[in-house]
Amino acid sequence: MTDPLLPAEPASTAPPRPNSRFLLAHPAHFIALGFGSGLSPVAPGTAGTLWAWLSFLVLQHWLAPAEMGVLIAVSLPVGWWACTVTARNMRVADPGSIVWDEVLAFWLVLWLVMPASLTMQGVAFLLFRFFDAVKFGPVAWADKTFKGLGWRGGFGILFDDILAAFCTLLVIALWRFW
Repeated sequence: MTDPLLPAEPASTAPPRPNSRFLLAHPAHFIALGFGSGLSPVAPGTAGTLWAWLSFLVLQHWLAPAEMGVLIAVSLPVGWWACTVTARNMRVADPGSIVWDEVLAFWLVLWLVMPASLTMQGVAFLLFRFFDAVKFGPVAWADKTFKGLGWRGGFGILFDDILAAFCTLLVIALWRFW
């Protein structure tokens, strides 16, 4: 039985890409797909990270650093729920269009490195995308260990990106120390 909210499955075994109808069908989809940034046909993880960067820069005009920390803390369980529901509805353990993990993790990076110049923010962006894409060491372990369509899988979607954020922060801290 096919889901009317997802496009018809192509002849290949690739999972169908979500569309705007799927995005708006459930609040969890809207959150997990990064408010639509995950619908990008090219590099949705990068699109989600760019959306995170832009939204952080806008939010910091209205939120104090402590309030931004609270937003990030609240976004973790909400994102866990949203990623779990969306992955289950897509019937894919870790779909590339789910980008809330990039959003949350990059918000964390920016929150901890700010204030920072635009150049430093760009370096943080590149480092985070590198660690998220390459997935070596603890990031690879988390990506392989927490798979599935239940709560464990939803946690895994977030956890490997949080580890990529910590790898990014470690490199930045070492760079600043040097």
